[in-house]
Order: sequence, then structure tokens, then C-alpha cells
Amino acid sequence: MAELAFQTLAFGLKDKFLAVHLLQGFSTKIPVSEVEKIAPFNLKDKNTLEFEKISQDKAETKFSFLLAKYLENLTTKLTGNKATYIHKNSGIPLIGNVAFGIVYRESSIIEIKPITSCNLDCVYCSISEGLSSVKNDFVLEKEYLVEELQKLMDFIGESVEVHIGVQGEPFLYAQMEELFADLEAMEKVHTVSIDTNGTFLNQEKIDRLSKFTKLQLNLSLDAIDPEIAKKIAGTKSYSIEHVKEVIAYAAEKMPRTPIVAPVLTQGFNEEEMEKIILWIQSLQKQPILGIQNFLRYKTGRIPAKTEEISWDNFYQRIEAWEKKYNIKLKLCKEDFNIRETRPLPKPFHVGDTVSAVIACADRFPNSVLAVAKGRTISVPQCKLNTGKKIKVKILRDKHNVFVGQLMRK
Repeated sequence: MAELAFQTLAFGLKDKFLAVHLLQGFSTKIPVSEVEKIAPFNLKDKNTLEFEKISQDKAETKFSFLLAKYLENLTTKLTGNKATYIHKNSGIPLIGNVAFGIVYRESSIIEIKPITSCNLDCVYCSISEGLSSVKNDFVLEKEYLVEELQKLMDFIGESVEVHIGVQGEPFLYAQMEELFADLEAMEKVHTVSIDTNGTFLNQEKIDRLSKFTKLQLNLSLDAIDPEIAKKIAGTKSYSIEHVKEVIAYAAEKMPRTPIVAPVLTQGFNEEEMEKIILWIQSLQKQPILGIQNFLRYKTGRIPAKTEEISWDNFYQRIEAWEKKYNIKLKLCKEDFNIRETRPLPKPFHVGDTVSAVIACADRFPNSVLAVAKGRTISVPQCKLNTGKKIKVKILRDKHNVFVGQLMRK
């Protein structure tokens, strides 16, 4: 009897398939007939498979190959979009792409991104993420992310903030609290900040999060009026009352004062800003409030009839509200103690032609991730052919985020 137990996988039998659930939010399925080719099997519990008449080593090896094959069909439960699981044995580096892994901009804030996808559909989203997204998603093995982050921190050699700023909602990541624990234990990490819409938080979870002394919650709040809030969030299921309860409770319980960051979006919530200020000031313990300006991005959503507010106009409004309500609303670089740190060498530069291997689909359609010299390279207008060697001309290399052009023969 061989017994295969998993922490990040759960199983179920449905019709003629073995359903495989990865980190709660992702799934694929394997034909039962193919599992039975390994040996007769049954589910001991939702995380454990038992195989009869086969050794432990053989069962592990054969099921690993089968699992790898069908993880190619992984999808995100929330949207049904294709998804890629990036783990230590995937051959996909964690530096090189802005959507997942590690983004190091040669400053004392390191971004980490263990997941993509979002449960909202915000009208101003700078990367068009959410329920209507059709992009390829990524989800990372926690241990791989932590290991690679530690290598980078050893290279930097000084104390840093780790910022979890994903393309989507980070609390969709099933191992987020375990990730917090790993980051909390890192001596060179002085702060762990995270951007969240707050919808997956509640009092019980905040009580658990309050044990992490380095954790800084940055929460979205774009309106007080329930209907306006739903319109901005892009879904009727959004509850501003729930988010307000989360913010108020987090301000009371978290060791570090949370930050609330509304996005001023013309045509949607100009009149909501003062309501937000008054609500924040009504709380017994107030979070920090920092109002942001809506900006147009090439990959983002642009709400109908919405124009950018000029920076002069934006700061005039901020200063007027600061004076009227005696509150600080403008957060700047100095508030976060951001400083320059040791630059990470680039294995190639703009203009170089690089030999690379296609690893998986990138976020956008007709785009792939290629791998070379310990980095990923986004290659648009390239057909997915995993394992194929290609020549790529580097078009972008800023901050070790690489984009290249396929060199055709």
C-alpha cells in the first residue's frame, strides 16, 4: 500500500474524473482511468490518495508525472481562466515579470506577487484585473517564493520592506497567513505591507493577523454610498458595510495602523471623498488616510467619460480637504522611508539578442514567457510551444523586468 498525502492539493471524485484542487482557488481534473493505470486507488481523505499493490516510490513517481501533465490544464475557479502553477521544479524563474514572483526596483521596498486574479471588477483597475479578465493567471509555490526572496535579501544585505502588491486580490492566496509567518521570521524584513480590498477579511481573520507585528494592511475604500461603491467595484455583491467593519476593527486590533487608500475617480466618487474623511474621523481609532489620483494606464480600464484630474487640480483638492478637516491626506515617499539599495545585475540589456526557451503562456493572449539566464522574458505575438528554443531581441530591461521581440527567421 502506497499513501500519497498533500498539503496544497485536495481531491474529489466526480463522474469519471479525479478532481484536483490546488491551493483552494485552482483546479484541474484527471481521468480516473489514467490514475487506475498506476494501481487501484481510493481516497483516504480529501488530501490523501491510497494506491494498492505498488511501492511508495513508484506511486510517487508515476503520480507526479500524471499530475504534471494535467496541471497544464489548470484553471482559476473564480473566472475559469487558464492558470500556471510556478514551483521550484517548474524551471520558471521568479524575477523578470511584473505580474508574479519578485519585482525589485533597486529600492528598500521589494514587491512579491504569489497570485493573480481578483474577486472584484473595479472600474479604475490599472491592469484590467477581475471577474471580467480573460488573462492567464499565475499561482506560486510558497516555499519557492520565500527561498528566492531570501536569496535576493542576502544580496541586498540590508533591512527592507516586503510589499505584497499583486495583480488582483492577495487574500485569494490560500497560504497567505503561512507566507506572513515566513516573512515575519526574516530578520532583514522590517515591514510586510499588503494591498487588499478587504472583502476576504473578517474579525476572526484580523484577530489571527494581529499576531504579525510587522504587518501593515493597506485597504481600499472608494465610497460610502453603497450603490456608488458597488458601481466602482464592478459587482453587485460588494458590501461597503462589510469593508467599513473590517477597516474599523483592523484599526483597533492590528499592531500597525492600517492605511486606507481611496482612488479619486472623476465622474464616480468626487463627492464621496469628504464622506470618507468624515467616516474615518468618526472612528475611535483612526486609520491613516491617503487619497490617490486615478491615472490612465495602457493595460488598465478607463471608465466612460472619465478623464484624469491634473496633478495641480488634484493637489489643490487634497490641500483644501486637509485644511478643512485638519487631516493629512497626501502620502509621499518619505512617509514610507523608501531609499535606494544595491542594484541587481542584469544578465542582458535592451538591444541584446538572447537565446531563450518558451516556458508557459504569459498573462496576455498570444504572448509567452521565455526563460534565459535565470530570468523570464515576456514575448508578445509568439505562439505557445513549450520547450521550443527561440531568439528574442530585448526591448525592455528596467528593474530586471524583461520584454522581448521574437526574432523570426
